[in-house]
Amino acid sequence: MLASKSNVNVKIDTAVKETATMLLDRMGIDQTTAIDMFYRQIIAERRLPFQPVVAPTLEEQLTAAIAKKNIPRVKLEADKNGYAIVDKDKHPEIYDWTVNG
Repeated sequence: MLASKSNVNVKIDTAVKETATMLLDRMGIDQTTAIDMFYRQIIAERRLPFQPVVAPTLEEQLTAAIAKKNIPRVKLEADKNGYAIVDKDKHPEIYDWTVNG
């Protein structure tokens, strides 16, 4: 006896669908099979098969990037145009970063 089938209708961003479809094609998996696999994994694990996380804010990303470069966190002043004012002698590494990126 064949299991009965049911449709799932969803709206998804076109670019997301196209990219996922291309990747699934390269894996030899059609969209129906991929969604079926996803649902079966939810059932097997009794949860989403991945852990959703909050995307970091721009400030968090910048803080992490600074920490990786071991650049000290310094409160900078800005001129009337919004450009950073950095004392070259006091903070040479920050001065270099502001000038050279």
